Amino acid sequence: MPTTYNVSGMTCEGCANAVTKAIQAALPGAEVDVDLEAKKVTVNGAGDDGAVQKAVEEAGFEFGGAV
Repeated sequence: MPTTYNVSGMTCEGCANAVTKAIQAALPGAEVDVDLEAKKVTVNGAGDDGAVQKAVEEAGFEFGGAV
């Protein structure tokens, strides 16, 4: 089941790629969809909000929690 999170600080495709790679490294096999305009990231196969938060923050972005 997909989970959507608020993520602040993403402004370009480079940011989207950084967030995607960070989450996929923390959660191998997870599908990640970034919506730059809405500042949201949807993760299918997340299962662990803490792992997503850590990955987002280590990539240099602000984690705003699940929507």
